[in-house]
Amino acid sequence: MKLLTHNLLSSKSLKGVKVGYPLRIIAKDVKISESAFNKEFVKRIIPKLDWKVFVNAAVQIGHGNDLSDELIDDYEDDEEYLKKVHHVLMEVEIINGELICPETARVFPISSGIPNLLLNENEISP
Repeated sequence: MKLLTHNLLSSKSLKGVKVGYPLRIIAKDVKISESAFNKEFVKRIIPKLDWKVFVNAAVQIGHGNDLSDELIDDYEDDEEYLKKVHHVLMEVEIINGELICPETARVFPISSGIPNLLLNENEISP
């Protein structure tokens, strides 16, 4: 699971959960895979991210050292910064681990890079 995916996931459908975001990450296996740097893609995706959640997720899995807590001004023109964001966003992947609901502590497994957020019938909010 890439951190781009994590930035979009929530456990809001879980019974009793109001927000369910962000999910906490426990990474057991993390893999780095090179991917071609696409400056325009990174520039376009950054405004769509919840930046603080993205940085916190990167820190949780041990890959947040090169990211600033706050998005820097004029990031669009800083190719080195965009490459650092690209690396964490697109090249770092959680292979095995867990996502944890911030409100209920319900654990969702990540297996072979795929987060499983399927709920049991009795867990679904009406």
